[in-house]
Amino acid sequence: MQVEFRECDWFNLWIWIEFQEHLTEREKQIIDEVFSSWFLLGKLGGFNATNLQVLEAGVDVSHFDYDSDSMAGEMMAVMHNISDVEYEGNWARCWVDLGTADAIALDTLLNTLYRLSEEYVPIVKVYIGGEQEHWPIDRRYD
Repeated sequence: MQVEFRECDWFNLWIWIEFQEHLTEREKQIIDEVFSSWFLLGKLGGFNATNLQVLEAGVDVSHFDYDSDSMAGEMMAVMHNISDVEYEGNWARCWVDLGTADAIALDTLLNTLYRLSEEYVPIVKVYIGGEQEHWPIDRRYD
């Protein structure tokens, strides 16, 4: 799976996925669930890079002293909105307003899509941002 970043507007971002073949209805359902789950985590502030205590603690987190109060004064890092995933031929696309979520949101999505491609639905390429000539974007999200 190749990944290409193009022009990115954090509040008006299209994500394009090119699959090896047309998707079955079951495969589309899986893709829909990936984006829905990803957005739910983002809407609840899960992609906040200012609070990565466990990651920064390292591998051994036995008896780790997690600071539950560390988020109290921090700005929220939440996604604002997402469209339904749309399908055309062997393509899928989704619009998202990443809001104040940090870039770790895109890393998380790309990690998930990579594993999905390896084990379930082969993905040729993922484009982050920009437009596709063969499939004009819906301007209602601008």
